[in-house]
Amino acid sequence: MNSNEFREFGKAMVDYIADYIDNVRDRNVIPSVSPGYLEKEMPQEAPVDGERWEDVLKDIDKLIMPGVTHWQSPKFHAYFPTSNSFPGVVGEMLCAGIGCLGFSWMTSPACTELEVIAMNWLGKLLGLPEEFLNCSEGPGGGVIQGTASEATLVGLLAAKERVVRLFTKTYPSLTEGDIKSKLVAYTSDQANSSVEKAGILASVPMVHLPSDSNGSLRGDVLREAIEKDKGAGLIPCYVVATLGTTGTCAFDNLEELGVVCNDENVWLHVDAAYAGAAFVCPEYRYLMKGIELSDSFNFNPHKWMLVNFDCSAMWVKDARYLVEAFNVDRIYLQHQHEGSAPDYRHWQIPLGRRFRALKLWFVLRIYGAEGIRRHIRHQIQLAKHFEDLVNMDPRFEVNTSSMGLVCFRLQGDNELTQQLLDKINAAKRIYVIPCYIREKFVIRFAICSRITTTEDINFSWAEIVSHVSPHLTN
Repeated sequence: MNSNEFREFGKAMVDYIADYIDNVRDRNVIPSVSPGYLEKEMPQEAPVDGERWEDVLKDIDKLIMPGVTHWQSPKFHAYFPTSNSFPGVVGEMLCAGIGCLGFSWMTSPACTELEVIAMNWLGKLLGLPEEFLNCSEGPGGGVIQGTASEATLVGLLAAKERVVRLFTKTYPSLTEGDIKSKLVAYTSDQANSSVEKAGILASVPMVHLPSDSNGSLRGDVLREAIEKDKGAGLIPCYVVATLGTTGTCAFDNLEELGVVCNDENVWLHVDAAYAGAAFVCPEYRYLMKGIELSDSFNFNPHKWMLVNFDCSAMWVKDARYLVEAFNVDRIYLQHQHEGSAPDYRHWQIPLGRRFRALKLWFVLRIYGAEGIRRHIRHQIQLAKHFEDLVNMDPRFEVNTSSMGLVCFRLQGDNELTQQLLDKINAAKRIYVIPCYIREKFVIRFAICSRITTTEDINFSWAEIVSHVSPHLTN
């Protein structure tokens, strides 16, 4: 494909994407295919001779779209938002076109320096303490990871290495293996599955501590667990606090947890993957009270802040711990400007990294701070509208409502709500998923799509109510 053909194909694809977004609400959000559907439609071997791009484009509608779950549909209410915006898409295009691997400053100076600047902009927009920013005098700074899962694991690995180095100096008789075998980490029983997975990958037991009736992990529970484990000869090294849990968007008591972690010299990582975007609005920053007591903070602009996946923003109070944990400096990676700017290969698990700062920069510039705030506030208003609709129907109850997420259920036994959920998703017109709240089976309704309107919420509620037959109520 030459540049002229690329221009034609690219322009056609831009039109295709724009048309797709404009008309996505007209599609059933869940596909009607079975596992293996695509294999039956595709040749068993790659083509010997190249094909025309026009034919490939035709096959997107024929082969690919029938098997797509439409995450950008305003009828998609499962999980949390996976952001999509036109500035973000264009930034992704330029990232692919430049095609650099910015693992060090020298491998593409703009890749590193734009990330430093964009992460400073974003940190200030959230109201993070200055010591977390690259522009501060201290050793803190921000970095774009792929996902919150990676950020949690990176923090755990850095905390693990910090404790090993500290105990090796303090107790010379202990071997590295002795220390690592005693490490333990903590999180809430409401934490995302990725937190448990980080413990598995890092070979550090992740203890799930009970949350209170509001789904919040409290300081006294953590302190008791740490004292018990220290008494048993274990070494606490890491705590993950969640601001906006997956199930109900609950908030751990960060201020209480921070005091305990600081007293015990335990690394406190804050996972605000979804709800962290709301901190661009000053009225929600009370929910991260105590953030100055943490060692690292992460949220996903690719969830609720209009930046396409993947773009997970992580800040650390002391980046030296990351460098000590991940620094492998072969001669072919060295350059004459080392130390003058971050070499982000030392801040992450992989060596290579994409120019993800471009799409973040595009979104921040084209939407602006006020545009992003309007988006967040509008989606919270839409969730409140849905909550009001549920409350007006005596057959239902609202269990929790936080940010852009409402959890609700039918009055009565869990089986009634389970049957309702099955009927809703079988119809494929909207998509919702369940969770448990204190042994009650509930349906999660999240405002996900950037293009969701009040009319879309009314449609989704009408769809839900249409599946409530007399035998589904007591």
